[in-house]
Amino acid sequence: MRWRGQRESGNIEDRRGMSGGGMAIGGIGGLIVAAIIYFLGGDPSQVVPAPSETQGQMQTDPADPNDTLRNYIGVVLASTEDAWTALFEKMNRQYVDPTLVLFTGQTQAGCGLASSASGPFYCPSDSKVYIDLGFFNELSSRFGASNGDFAMAYVLAHEVGHHVQHLLGLTDQVDRQRQNLSESGYNKLSVKLELQADFLAGVWAHYNRNNLDAGDIEEALSAASAVGDDHLQKQSQGHVVPDAFTHGTSEQRMYWFKRGYTTGDINQGDTFSDPALN
Repeated sequence: MRWRGQRESGNIEDRRGMSGGGMAIGGIGGLIVAAIIYFLGGDPSQVVPAPSETQGQMQTDPADPNDTLRNYIGVVLASTEDAWTALFEKMNRQYVDPTLVLFTGQTQAGCGLASSASGPFYCPSDSKVYIDLGFFNELSSRFGASNGDFAMAYVLAHEVGHHVQHLLGLTDQVDRQRQNLSESGYNKLSVKLELQADFLAGVWAHYNRNNLDAGDIEEALSAASAVGDDHLQKQSQGHVVPDAFTHGTSEQRMYWFKRGYTTGDINQGDTFSDPALN
C-alpha cells in the first residue's frame, strides 16, 4: 500500500510504555492466539497471555519520528476516516471517527482489560480500537514485503468495520438477541457479524484502491483465509466443529472481503439475510 507522505489520523491515543496493570483474561489455544494476533484480533474476554509473554518486548518509542509502523497505521486509519465519512454522507448520516489506542502489554478499555494476547479488537463501549503494535514485530521486520504490510491494514479495517456496525445499530441488535439464543445459535449470529466486518473492510479497500500496490488484495485474502474457523480448528484440534464457528470459514471470509472490495456497495453486505449463512 502506498502511504508515505499521506495524512495520518489525529485520532490516536498512544499509551505505549504505560503500565496497564490488572489481571489476565481467560484463554484459548496458542495456535489460535497466534493467528488472531497477527491477522484479525478477537474477543478480549476469550484469550489469555502467558505471564511473561508481553514483558521485555522491544517496543517502538512514541516520541520517535521514525516510528514507521505507527506512521503506517496512522495513515491507514486516516484512509478509513475519509472513506466512511463520504459513505455515511451518502446515507445522510454522520460518521463519528473511532479512536485508535496503541498500548504495550495491557491497558484498560471500556470493555474491560485489554491484553496483548487479545489481539486487536474494537470496544463499542468507548468506540475505540485497541492494538498492541508489538504483535506486528515479525511483520514489521519484513515491512513493505508482499506478505506483510497490507495484512496489518486488513486488521485495522476489519476492526473499523465493527465500529461502522456499532454506529448503524447492528451491534446492539445482535447483543439483544444473544439472551434468546442457544450457544450454537448465537455463534451463527456472531459469524454473520464478523463476515460483515470483513465485507466492510473490503468496501474500505475499494475506496482506497488508488493507493494499493499489486498483490495487496491477495495479501488481505490470504490473511482472511488464515483466520477462518475451519482452518484454525484443523490446526489446533485436527477436526472441524461447525457449531463452534464464531467468525466464518476461510472461504466465507475471503468471499465477503472480496465482495466488499469488488462492489464498494454497502447494500451488498447484508450477511444477516443471506440464506447460505443460516
